[in-house]
Amino acid sequence: MSFEQELNIAKEAVRKASLLCAAAQHGLIDSEKHDKADKSPVTVADYGAQALVLSSLATAFPEDPAVGEEDSSDLRKPENAELFSKVVEYAQKIDSELDADSVLAAIDRGNHEGGSTGRFWTLDPIDGTKGFLRGEQYAVALALIENGEVVLGVLGCPNLPVDPANPNSEKGCILYAVKGEGAFQAPLSDIGTGKSISTDSVSDPAKAVFCESVESGHTAHGRSAQITEALGTAVEPFRMDSQCKYAAVSRGQASVYLRLPTRPGYEEKIWDHAAGYIVLLEAGGKICDTLGSPLDFSIGRTLKENKGIVATSPRVYEPVVKAVVASGQ
Repeated sequence: MSFEQELNIAKEAVRKASLLCAAAQHGLIDSEKHDKADKSPVTVADYGAQALVLSSLATAFPEDPAVGEEDSSDLRKPENAELFSKVVEYAQKIDSELDADSVLAAIDRGNHEGGSTGRFWTLDPIDGTKGFLRGEQYAVALALIENGEVVLGVLGCPNLPVDPANPNSEKGCILYAVKGEGAFQAPLSDIGTGKSISTDSVSDPAKAVFCESVESGHTAHGRSAQITEALGTAVEPFRMDSQCKYAAVSRGQASVYLRLPTRPGYEEKIWDHAAGYIVLLEAGGKICDTLGSPLDFSIGRTLKENKGIVATSPRVYEPVVKAVVASGQ
């Protein structure tokens, strides 16, 4: 089955959301920050990006539900009226058709519970919120899941250099993949000019470049250091927020991305991984959890059967997984 229409709509929706996020990041002020119950910062851009993407999907695919990170409950509270007006203002800068009611309705389309049957979209409107707030890396991450399997993914990375070998090159790129069709990257300024990307060919784990989360609450940095030491890895790992880490491995900037659980019982959210997962696989990479099990996107809004993430280029996969599994015993 061809997903050409879905891919085109998804790429354009992510492009628009990335523009909104970039504008909001550059103009961010304290009143536009807001804490969720889990204390991670939520911004105008989070809500605005979700409204733009889910509105686009609703127009093109009205029957498709979505699993989104945000809902509009906080925006509807009187004390958040100023925040809400900012969300609408930023959304209208990109899509003038949106009004206050349609912004709320679009955000609330993300209330699907996921599962193993039918098809649905999953969206993280800003993956890497803390990176966004620091002026660093974040991603708009959109994926299509069909009968429990990720079949399409788009990552918008507004601050990621287009040329991985040149950090001073044009910033802002989009990575995308459809199952069985390879992975591609294009500048956000011209999303029609995609070029094929692939993982690196490093075979010696001692020469592998590792990337990991900036935030110690997201991954166990100490365990990661033990793993790299066991593998004899001489290269210092680099830290980056968001699914841009999947992008780094997918385009050969890094060989390994580890996300190691920091507390028992934590369940990874599907929107934090689905888009990066399919891009990485289609770029030639391999992925499992920290027990060596495949990721299961078919059981709801979380990867509840999995523990953490191990994503690598193909030739270092087996020794890295072996070291990760051993480190947890």
